[in-house]
Amino acid sequence: MLCHGDRPLVYMEDVGRHNAVDKIAGWMFLNGVPAVDKLFYTTGRLTSEMVIKTVQMGIPALVSRSGFTAWGVDLARQAGLTLIGRMKGKRFVVLAGEHRLVWDADLSRVEDEDGRSRRKASVPEGA
Repeated sequence: MLCHGDRPLVYMEDVGRHNAVDKIAGWMFLNGVPAVDKLFYTTGRLTSEMVIKTVQMGIPALVSRSGFTAWGVDLARQAGLTLIGRMKGKRFVVLAGEHRLVWDADLSRVEDEDGRSRRKASVPEGA
């Protein structure tokens, strides 16, 4: 999914996640959509291939609810890409490019993750 701020712009899916990324790149090209202020969200792992495709498209931030690979993190750091993994509710792990984040945002506007998404080791609700 390609987003501008907190607003989704386009969602593509395919049998392979790389094909979906290519579809988004094509949509951006055909519609003249600049990448400089966009965010790319995926549900898959943040691999080196996903990092490379995101950097080639010129998108400054790659986000996923899943984990990451060490090589993906290394490449993101080298390229200056903001890389955020394991994003669920108010929780996430920033792996590269943390300088782009605004840390004083009002978290009261963000919904907490529901019980089904909560990790087994996370703090119980109400604690």
